[in-house]
Amino acid sequence: MADDFCIFTKDSFIIKPPKKSPLMLKLVVLIFAMVCGVYICSIGLKQIGVRSSGRLLSVHVVEKPCEATDIEPSEKPYVHFPKPKTFSRAECACNPVRYFAILSTQRSGSGWFETLLNSHMNISSNGEIFSVKVRKSNVSTILDTLDKLYNLDFLTSASKNECTAAVGLKWMLNQGLMQHHEQIVEYFKTRGVSAIFLFRRNLLRRMVSMQANSYDQNAKLLNGTHKSHVHSPKEAEILASYKPTINTTLLIPNLKQVDDMATKAVEYFSSTRHIILYYEDIIKNQTILNDVQDFLKVPRKDLHSRQVKIHKGPLSSQVENWVDVEKTLKGTPYESFLHADYKI
Repeated sequence: MADDFCIFTKDSFIIKPPKKSPLMLKLVVLIFAMVCGVYICSIGLKQIGVRSSGRLLSVHVVEKPCEATDIEPSEKPYVHFPKPKTFSRAECACNPVRYFAILSTQRSGSGWFETLLNSHMNISSNGEIFSVKVRKSNVSTILDTLDKLYNLDFLTSASKNECTAAVGLKWMLNQGLMQHHEQIVEYFKTRGVSAIFLFRRNLLRRMVSMQANSYDQNAKLLNGTHKSHVHSPKEAEILASYKPTINTTLLIPNLKQVDDMATKAVEYFSSTRHIILYYEDIIKNQTILNDVQDFLKVPRKDLHSRQVKIHKGPLSSQVENWVDVEKTLKGTPYESFLHADYKI
């Protein structure tokens, strides 16, 4: 019995320790595995987060650029896709836009010509922007104003919609254009702006129109209102009733000054893409307007204007001292101005 007891006791002493040791080892291994698992999972989640945020950023930044398709390589510098800040071009964002400027002198038919262009649903010509002094105070303000205009952010009554295909302005030669011609020519060439020159062949008719318009600024013949352009034959008749007296001493120098200025303007801008038009030619042959639309690369449309011509008929009936004017111009390069050049 004693031996049996001893053996039992000995066996139980030998057997018990192994029962406790594996349990502790398992707990230690389990805790270590859990810690490692948590650490590995945290590292994995961080990497997934970095990759995900990277993909989101790349999607936000990448934007498909608009492309000018079916356009000859020589025309691509004149095709633009402006991104206005004041509105969205929406579905027309990738519709190409052409930039232009009507370069002219006062009382040369530019107002009438501009209304013709603006009757086209895809053309926006925004008037004499630089008649406002502050916009032409220096070359920096001029270029800033042009940037705003050609980005479609210069809103006027002539502004169309997001699908405008040609945008421009009417710019008189004496509104900072000649003074800063070098920088403006460079701007036109860099930004792909096309110039449309519009002049009058008969500078004597222009002078009559200038003096009559200047007189009406004070006289205000139309019920106390001054109008440079009219929309009814009756209004035109009232304004045409005034016959200016032309200073014959200054007549030839004044005609030469305007002629020289137009010649210099064409010379300055000869390196730009341009077209030269004359008011009298358009009056006699309005198919020239098709050439203008082709020049701007817009679909041909029938263009129209509500403006009514003020001075009609021979010049002899429009000038108070016609005999003196006739004597002054005979035998000079300007004698041809005395004769009728078109009929209305």
